[in-house]
Amino acid sequence: MRLVSIVGARPQFVKLSVICQAIECRPDVSEWHHSIIHTGQHYDPNLSGVFFEELAIPRPDYDLEVGSGSHGIQTGAMLKRIEPVLEFERPDWVLLYGDTNSTLAGALVAAKAGFAIAHVEAGLRSYRRSMPEEINRVVADHLSDLLFCPTEAAMENLRKEGLGERATWTGDVMLDASLRYRQLAESRGGPLAQTWRAREFALATVHRAENTDDADRLRQIVTAIDQIAADICPVVWPIHPRTRKRLGELGIAMRAVTCIDPVSYLDMLLLEGRARFILTDSGGVQKEAHFLQIPCITLRDETEWKETLENRCNVLTGCSPEEICRAAKACSEAGPWTIRYGDGAAGEAILRALK
Repeated sequence: MRLVSIVGARPQFVKLSVICQAIECRPDVSEWHHSIIHTGQHYDPNLSGVFFEELAIPRPDYDLEVGSGSHGIQTGAMLKRIEPVLEFERPDWVLLYGDTNSTLAGALVAAKAGFAIAHVEAGLRSYRRSMPEEINRVVADHLSDLLFCPTEAAMENLRKEGLGERATWTGDVMLDASLRYRQLAESRGGPLAQTWRAREFALATVHRAENTDDADRLRQIVTAIDQIAADICPVVWPIHPRTRKRLGELGIAMRAVTCIDPVSYLDMLLLEGRARFILTDSGGVQKEAHFLQIPCITLRDETEWKETLENRCNVLTGCSPEEICRAAKACSEAGPWTIRYGDGAAGEAILRALK
């Protein structure tokens, strides 16, 4: 069985680690040939290299070094560089992950070249086409031959689009990773573990274009986070390079928030698990908060992870400072949490379906 995985962004590296681990644990491991294409969409060491190191992911067989750029420039460069690799590897399956530009480029190249495509984390829908991620995931789903769904809601979305026969419920590979690495994240210690004690702080992440590219939205979100840090509890914010640059361009400053560089996956799990609550616009962080049973405040107007909204485990606030602060003050009302993401064996379920 010849597989090629196409990845390029930090959430995809975590999902990839689950597939790599599942292959290594199979009794027929010698029958699997797995090549990894890293597009270079995330190229900063804190967003890329450290994930491969701490999650023991094999070094990519191909590093395309695409780097940053507009959606068109970045995706176009990926298309050009992925095509000869697939023609050389001739895989039985091309594995795509999530909803990034790397996902979109991989789907387009593989479909046009006639290779079978499997999409990990298929069927998610925000039903907001202004989100680049929504375009990427919809195109990838419709071009894929196998669709691996993390939730029953994702399965239902695909059935509504006439894709039900291609869809398989596997559970969520991110749950696999969370269960596998949670204890390691806590046990290894380090400066973050010494500085940020359980339930004494909130964790913030902001990176989506809908928030960072809209100056008014970004100002309102920062105002709210800064107010929470001043009035409710300390806030630590591992700040994405693009977000940091945007704040500088707009002259937006914070009085009380502790901004740090992007952190590794294990450090992020540590901070998530210790936080009193989490403020985020990340889909992956919403899920991890749910896995860890930490109240989440989502700084968006909709979410593709709608099941997390039950019992106020996750609250949608948009960018309104009043709504964000109100949700922060009410975070103790969250729960109970209901697990709907599988049994932590999604990686093996995916490999069985491919076989």
